[in-house]
Amino acid sequence: MLRILDLPANRRDCALTRRDWLRVGGIGLGGLSFPRHVNAGPTSSVASGSNSGRAFGKAKSVIVIFLGGGPPQHETWDPKPDAPAEIRGGFGTIASQTPGLSVGELMPMTSLLTDKIAVLRAMVTNDNAHSSSGYQMMTGVPHVPLSAENAVSKAPNLAPHWGAVAKYLNHNSRAALPPAITLPTRIANTGEIVWPGQIGGILGPKYDPWLLTCDPSKPDFTLPDLALPSELPELRFERRLSLLEQVNRHLDGLSDAPAVASFNRQTQQALGLLGGTQARQAFDLRRESEATRDRYGNTRWAQSILLARRLVEAGVSLVQVNWCRVDGEPNGGSWDTHDKHNDLLQRFLMPWMDRAYSALLTDLSERGLLDETLVVWVGEFGHTPKFNPRAGRDHWGHCFSIALAGGGVRGGVVHGKSDGHAAFPVSGRVEPRDLLATLFHCLGHSPDTELHDTEGRPLPISRGRVIEEIL
Repeated sequence: MLRILDLPANRRDCALTRRDWLRVGGIGLGGLSFPRHVNAGPTSSVASGSNSGRAFGKAKSVIVIFLGGGPPQHETWDPKPDAPAEIRGGFGTIASQTPGLSVGELMPMTSLLTDKIAVLRAMVTNDNAHSSSGYQMMTGVPHVPLSAENAVSKAPNLAPHWGAVAKYLNHNSRAALPPAITLPTRIANTGEIVWPGQIGGILGPKYDPWLLTCDPSKPDFTLPDLALPSELPELRFERRLSLLEQVNRHLDGLSDAPAVASFNRQTQQALGLLGGTQARQAFDLRRESEATRDRYGNTRWAQSILLARRLVEAGVSLVQVNWCRVDGEPNGGSWDTHDKHNDLLQRFLMPWMDRAYSALLTDLSERGLLDETLVVWVGEFGHTPKFNPRAGRDHWGHCFSIALAGGGVRGGVVHGKSDGHAAFPVSGRVEPRDLLATLFHCLGHSPDTELHDTEGRPLPISRGRVIEEIL
């Protein structure tokens, strides 16, 4: 085994100097490439604002269920049974666990859990384009201009994703897993035009959430980024670790430098991922019983929801699970139901969502984790009150519904009211910036907590208000 010997004092003239050690050439792990998700940590400080308010800091983690394409408010949280047929749609309503709250009939399992859920019926982006309205939902900042379809990440629209903010706020974490993870795919329009608002933006690329493109429903599900390269056998890897440890002992004078300390944290995170302990076990769905896996459903998206639960158990601060396209279905199998709206909802969209969402809330509750895990059910917007000539509903960002559960949120609450067509707010209007403020309030960070961009300029987490009515 390669060794670096500590020499006695009378032989120090034969030893390499510290400068010689640094010349070895980026020793790190001797050429071992870290997975792409391992980045250098920040050097800027975080100044927290007031921490008053209910539920402050009660959540340890967040799971965002992002239903790309836009879940319709009429068939989910805000049905209008007394509206004309062209408004109310083809489905009825069912009573929920919450007295006085009815939900769409395609949510039978979720309806039994509304005592754990706060429904917000007056979310507004005033943006009718997938990519720009999605940008606002994930960053709390309106896109410039509004309703810009096929927008991409470029100035001035570089506000950080909520996962990037979580990563920034957890930059000193020594956990084996990254603080923010997005799975099982990124969100993009047809043609793989990736939406803005999914990266670190003005905070810098080192705060990009770790994107995992994966399919946890496959029997042989593994993550290539957590495996050693084929050309690096385990014995060789161990030798490189030994070399690194010996080098570190000779560089003790540099260890206090912020950049070196940050590098060491990222090195330990990479080794933790490669080492096969808690981090790797978090991705091993074989540790779940068949009954649990079946409770969520056997689709790629449903098993990603289960994986999200395992990741927050392992210490990840924010996990976003994006809806997956379904091959062979109209509109790509997303919630963008311009055609055959009722058919798609009834056949798979609502049943898959209802099953996995209710399974997650039940699972977290049974494990005693719901009180410390905030679950956010959202899309980029809702759908038009009226059906179009193709039996579909179109984009609508002027009033739609979202739902929050756990992590300090009061269950059995309905905040906000829409008009008789679920078209515009009547009361309790909220904006994405308010959602962002509430999310981080529950994690223990007030909206005026300062972040610093790559130029050192301060910016708050959010310019919105905490939605105290649901806490």
